[in-house]
Amino acid sequence: MTPKAVYWDMDGTLIDSEPLHEQSLVAALRSVGVEPPVDLHARVVGQAARPVYEVLREQFGLGLEFDDWINLKYNHYMRHAPGLLPREGAMEIFRDLKASGVIQAIVSNSDRMVVDVNLRAVGLHEPAMKTISRNDVRNGKPDPEPYLRAAWLTGIDPVDTVVMEDSVTGAIAGVAAGMRTIFWPQDRIDGPAGALIAHSAAEVRELLGLH
Repeated sequence: MTPKAVYWDMDGTLIDSEPLHEQSLVAALRSVGVEPPVDLHARVVGQAARPVYEVLREQFGLGLEFDDWINLKYNHYMRHAPGLLPREGAMEIFRDLKASGVIQAIVSNSDRMVVDVNLRAVGLHEPAMKTISRNDVRNGKPDPEPYLRAAWLTGIDPVDTVVMEDSVTGAIAGVAAGMRTIFWPQDRIDGPAGALIAHSAAEVRELLGLH
């Protein structure tokens, strides 16, 4: 059955932006003499900027203050973000849900400036679009607060809502919010307890009741 509302994670779920996040992370680290391991992005995917920064300080000796670090990373990201594209199959699902009258919102662990530049890149920066960034909540994912805030903004009961996520961190947040959570990862990995797993856009459509 098609839900009343669908809340989309942004990076990696709706928009194919994880590669740019990884490139920006690596470029920023190398610019200060830190060579990251090849699996660094996989370790931190889905996490907000502050927890990632703490990992970099503790495990790699990053000596910058947080504001200096985030400026370094975002300078690279913002220069390249206008070229971002939607994840394959995601925008078609988004548009079909909209045509069916389903309320949709963006719920991201990224900062507001990243949310806005990403949505502009794919043509979804609209006045009526409800968007929740990491700057809009006290606790980011995996805490359920971002998704519960989306429920408050849209006025839709969590039980009538589906969450779309590509990271374990985000899927945990969706489940904890009491929402039906579709875990659609980029790689074939196991999802958290309580999440429904999809490995293709076709499987997502089936779970959403779209035909």
